[in-house]
Amino acid sequence: MPVVRANGIDVHYETVGNPDDPAFLLIMGLGAQLIAWPADFCAELAARGFHVVLLDNRDVGLSTAFDELGPPDVAAIMGGDPSTAPYLISDMAADAAGLLKALDLPRAHVAGVSMGGMIAQQLTIDHPDLVASLCSIMSTTGDRTVGRPTPEAMAVLMRPPGTTRDEILAGSVATSRAIGSPAYPAPDERLHQQAVASYERSYRPQGTQRQYAAILASPDRTTALATVTTPTLIIHGEADPLINVSGGRATAAAIPGAELLVLPGMGHDLPQPLWPQIIDAMTANTARS
Repeated sequence: MPVVRANGIDVHYETVGNPDDPAFLLIMGLGAQLIAWPADFCAELAARGFHVVLLDNRDVGLSTAFDELGPPDVAAIMGGDPSTAPYLISDMAADAAGLLKALDLPRAHVAGVSMGGMIAQQLTIDHPDLVASLCSIMSTTGDRTVGRPTPEAMAVLMRPPGTTRDEILAGSVATSRAIGSPAYPAPDERLHQQAVASYERSYRPQGTQRQYAAILASPDRTTALATVTTPTLIIHGEADPLINVSGGRATAAAIPGAELLVLPGMGHDLPQPLWPQIIDAMTANTARS
């Protein structure tokens, strides 16, 4: 897998499609590696005429880890003391900007899911010249009054990781099932295969904790989002238990001219039956740039 030095760290990335086509950067969410983007989803986006670029965010996958910093004090950060958060969403956005510059991509369409949506939003705020269009999927603004998880989803998020391979894999499947789309349940075999692929490629539970700390310690983006002039699409599942649909609605309301697509029965995942509708909407949004 190729790697570049960007923003002072090693960023691992992959590409799909023709390098001569317009770039489309895809950013994954909390604790998720670039392989969490379904291969067929990326292939279909490339078939629409895009050069798809995927990256491992810092602290997951094969990009630079910050294990020497140890785990953050999440309880303290929730209580208003962000001092143990080793970095912020803005730092992760700078990583993505550095990747685009290292790849000599002057502009790219950008989409992110969950925490990846937060990074995509911040990238558009901080580096508007790099972003041709923005798509924020199942994400939120950083306003703590919107996008709140259900108690059940929060319990899954805060559950300690397993100590054996089997426990870790079972926990991953259970988490995916708990936050997934109720109208489009994924087969257990597929969830297990995804868990195995993620575990065998890279397993960094402390990295996930530090990323979560970055989410909690980062400021509300609502005011800054009002300055965004990039064509923007917000996609959110109506049944999302991890980031309530109010987070998507607030993001769309914050960005002038943003379009909002709310999908009934969709939770906090990308169910395959909805890919055509999602990719159609993403492609239409790029045409607005």
